[in-house]
Amino acid sequence: MKVVIPLAGKGTRLRPHTHVTPKPLLKVADKPVMSYILDDLRTLGVHEAVVITGHLKEKVERYMAEEYPDFHAVYVEQPVQNGTAGAVLLAEPHADEELLIIFVDTLFDADLSIVKSLPDDVAGVIWAKEVDDYQRFGVIVTDEDGNMRRIIEKPSEPISRLANIGLYYIRDWKLLFEGIHHVMDSPPGASGEYYLTDAFQYMVDQGAKIRTIAIEGWYDAGKPDTLLETNRHVLSTSRGRSPQPARGVTIHEPVHVADGVTLEESEIGPNVTLSAGTTVRGSRLRDCIVGEQATLEGCDLHDSLVGSRVAARGVKGRVDLGDDSVVEVGG
Repeated sequence: MKVVIPLAGKGTRLRPHTHVTPKPLLKVADKPVMSYILDDLRTLGVHEAVVITGHLKEKVERYMAEEYPDFHAVYVEQPVQNGTAGAVLLAEPHADEELLIIFVDTLFDADLSIVKSLPDDVAGVIWAKEVDDYQRFGVIVTDEDGNMRRIIEKPSEPISRLANIGLYYIRDWKLLFEGIHHVMDSPPGASGEYYLTDAFQYMVDQGAKIRTIAIEGWYDAGKPDTLLETNRHVLSTSRGRSPQPARGVTIHEPVHVADGVTLEESEIGPNVTLSAGTTVRGSRLRDCIVGEQATLEGCDLHDSLVGSRVAARGVKGRVDLGDDSVVEVGG
């Protein structure tokens, strides 16, 4: 099995952080979002990847080479941002077996090994999450056997609450690319883009069975507030790491404090991640993600993203500071 990972987007909703860091390499619980998915693929035994790159592609390639040398990755640049169908189409020259397609701006609790035991007549799987706010998503309408009939974008009526989460398995990869070519030869969607879900619709219209499987956990990492929510979830599932007790330091679990962090006279947590080399003095932090080698002095922050090598003094409230920012209040 081979995995296709489209990650060419610029991550505009996560600026200023994505000016210098690709969105998949932003961290929750001190680990890049992309790594959670790659670790799951390792467990599944998948080591062949086609990575569709774009913005800051060199950083993605370097990270993969250094941290996942066991993955045989082919990198294909997407020069034009023309939608999800256009992105996956770039993988066609390298597709010669079953495919997993994973969009890496979310984390999920899904048993990917289920693909090994599917009936022979199933052409693919779409994983979905049942949601209440169905109007925000593309939702999947299924038949009585749980197979996809169609996907409807942002419906006004509750025709389905199964939200498409961007995780797919395709056994009939030849029919998939036939469908993608059909989509690319048709007029684009309302946004001017070509959608991968329209290729799935083509497959279904040709008689293919695409099974819909609901999952329990789905955690967005595509904008600041949801990145913080995902950090809270990951920390709460025992992936945090507490520091050694220190005089004048109060810790409210869950937190993740990396090696080499200096804490003095501070209150940390809950739901705080501090990366390596960071120094926090005389500060209070809750619901924050702080990058490497940052220095926070006399700060009282909540619901904040603080980049690497930031220097902040006397800052209070909620902030969103990119790498190498300097902020001093009352100095």
